[in-house]
Amino acid sequence: MSAIIGKKIGMTCLFSELGEAIPVTVIEAGPCFVTEIRTASKNGYDAVQLGYGAAKESKLTKPELGLFKKHSIEPLRHLKEFRFFENSSELNIGQEIKADIFTEGDYVKVTGTSKGKGFQGVLKRHGFSGSQQTHGQKSMLRSPGSIGQSASPARVLKGVKMPGRTGNKTVSVKNLEIVKIDTDKNILMVRGAVPGAKNGIVYIAK
Repeated sequence: MSAIIGKKIGMTCLFSELGEAIPVTVIEAGPCFVTEIRTASKNGYDAVQLGYGAAKESKLTKPELGLFKKHSIEPLRHLKEFRFFENSSELNIGQEIKADIFTEGDYVKVTGTSKGKGFQGVLKRHGFSGSQQTHGQKSMLRSPGSIGQSASPARVLKGVKMPGRTGNKTVSVKNLEIVKIDTDKNILMVRGAVPGAKNGIVYIAK
């Protein structure tokens, strides 16, 4: 498994040789640095921790600063652990990971935090159609309607679609194709949309 931390730049489109317009998301993938290597013999599982994005020392906790000073690495803002990293035994602490670990045509899973939309009603959150707009009704147009039962079971069942906080959740999109790679600028162009807003942190795994 190959993985990297990146930042969503935005969306655009590319044109194929046949003139087909391909919608792509532009992601700045790395450079990342190896900050920890987990092994099954020592930690009980195999994984690699990567760091991305320069950070001020004043913005980090003492344990995080201790980790970077221990390995003589410049402070990094975002840390993420990836399990079953490809060739993890060949990696070294402080090694740089760039976008060239992928090739055009690879299929990846992209994980990010979806856009937060605050507290929303059922029409926006779940796509309800609302109540009738006739017969003198004016105060219940966007209400969810009845949510409970009568004498049996005389309660509201769990899982009923109701108003609440919308978005701001960890979302993964699988099987996105890497259409183009700019290794000089560490840019990945992935077919389709990925979760989150512009400049949001995303995790790309092969």
